[in-house]
Amino acid sequence: MSLTTTQQLQLQHSSVRRFLPRPLDPGQLESLIRCGQAAATSSFIQAYSVIRVTRAEARAAIATAAGGQVWIEQAPEFLVFCADLRRIDGACRRAGKGALDGYSEHGLAAIVDVALMAQNVLLAAESQGLGGVFIGGIRNAPQVVVEQLGLPELVTPVFGMCLGWPDEANPVKPRMPVDYVLHQDSYRELSEQEVSGYDRVMADYYAGRGSNVKLSDWSSAVATAMQGKKREHMLEFLRARGFFRH
Repeated sequence: MSLTTTQQLQLQHSSVRRFLPRPLDPGQLESLIRCGQAAATSSFIQAYSVIRVTRAEARAAIATAAGGQVWIEQAPEFLVFCADLRRIDGACRRAGKGALDGYSEHGLAAIVDVALMAQNVLLAAESQGLGGVFIGGIRNAPQVVVEQLGLPELVTPVFGMCLGWPDEANPVKPRMPVDYVLHQDSYRELSEQEVSGYDRVMADYYAGRGSNVKLSDWSSAVATAMQGKKREHMLEFLRARGFFRH
């Protein structure tokens, strides 16, 4: 079956961290946000807010907190995507249903909402020739983001996004074969042979990159990433913001 233009665009995705010194066109960002808003949203709660960060001081502080990611300071646009239960809390109060109690389901719905919305934004951006990268590193020190952006209770930063006109063309990382992630009726554990095969594919990819060459494979890379980014402060932080209290 032939791929549609949209499918081809999706399959060509790669993260972009270097940008041309060129701003987005007038009205382009607002158009991208509208595309983001077109994503599915649980019970139409639209539990997201996006903070466009233009202050150099705020960008520098967030870049440092995120582990020295200089593209946060350099990108034409830097956005912080927030799970936002504040408007929903207001709606509940106005409807006589009482204040939100911080149930885990509410927080989960908001985080899913903002993730779907942000992916729509990036896909729309790529369809116009822009590039970008998600910044999960803002969760290293999320209180810095809260303070820099003046985020009230019930609004929590989930990730950032750099956007702009690409100054680099990165190869697409080879994803796992479809039958590794598409299960029929019940979950199927991968065999050691299947995982080893994918490790070899990723080792060849990492070794053959034109820049940021590294000697690793999928298992080693994800183990280092996940075990090195536990961010044990996040549960307490989220509860303090009004999320996941119950």
